Amino acid sequence: MTAIESFTGDANPYGGGDPYADYRTADFPFTRYADLAGRQLGAGVVAANDEFFAQRENLLTPGPAEFDPEHFGHKGKVMDGWETRRRRGASADHPWPTAEDHDWALVRLGAPGVIRGIVVDTAHFRGNYPQAVSVEGASVPGSPSPEELLGDHVKWTTLVPRTPVGGHAANGFPVSVEQRFTHVRVNQHPDGGIARLRVHGEVVPDPGWLTALGTFDVVALENGGRAEDASNLFYSPASNTIQPGRSRKMDDGWETRRRRDRGNDWIRYRLAAQARIRALEIDTAYLKGNSAGWASVSVKDGESGEWTVILPRTRLQPDTDHRFVLPAPAVGTHARVDIYPDGGISRLRLFGSLTEAGTAALKARHQELGG
Repeated sequence: MTAIESFTGDANPYGGGDPYADYRTADFPFTRYADLAGRQLGAGVVAANDEFFAQRENLLTPGPAEFDPEHFGHKGKVMDGWETRRRRGASADHPWPTAEDHDWALVRLGAPGVIRGIVVDTAHFRGNYPQAVSVEGASVPGSPSPEELLGDHVKWTTLVPRTPVGGHAANGFPVSVEQRFTHVRVNQHPDGGIARLRVHGEVVPDPGWLTALGTFDVVALENGGRAEDASNLFYSPASNTIQPGRSRKMDDGWETRRRRDRGNDWIRYRLAAQARIRALEIDTAYLKGNSAGWASVSVKDGESGEWTVILPRTRLQPDTDHRFVLPAPAVGTHARVDIYPDGGISRLRLFGSLTEAGTAALKARHQELGG
């Protein structure tokens, strides 16, 4: 794998024009995984030791941070991120913060899982970003309070060691810890501001919960489904199609560029585990002049299995939720939706239940990852 580019040091002061013109970023391979700290999945910043200049909740705001050079409040410049006050030493003889001084924020992941990479984005924090950051993860069942998370009994595992970062930059860190986490703690040393935090990884659901549900959406992101690949990602990510809830606007689904050939576009998914699919939905909400014209759905069982069509090529209507009951259950571990010739869908739902083999595999992985 190509080494991930790192950024350190100040960015130039803002000189007018497009504030992102001199923004430093890179193509991080792990961003193909879902953001486990996405607000749409239910993530939240549950606590922070300081948020004097800017609120901790901004860390998980969808989309890039915004910058208004004229926006000032009673405490100073209003920033779209999490920003703490400047730390000071103990006395006039020692006015500087110690090497151990740092600020922290606790984040509850929207879906527990294995973390593959983290982006600590300091966009627009040009001279007021932290000197270094570190990130830790913990696995705590239930809905613990901040006090419980900070208790001595909770084991925090280092995901990103203390590492220098740069201002006005997307600082990316690959993570290689094979463990299921429910919470992360981001630390900034000694103080400063972070615009956004993204935690990319694979959802690892609780098999006990899925067993209790019985029938559920076996491709949903929150249940452990994953969009593995797609023919085209020009306008939006394929993982949008398995996000919770209905699409709320056009870019909350999956839309491809206009094809000028005789082909078609598609998405391939991995299901939560081997499952029996009994019904499905294809939703084109908010896709009105750019909905797919037709769609088909196929499944296969195992990596080397053959694709079997469970929904033949079917006409779709714009801005409509289409529901189909299968004549017989279809067993598989993977699914594929093909759209013709191009356009988009907002959601795909595959309703079914895990097979005995699927349940056993999910339980084994959950246990192996410390769940």
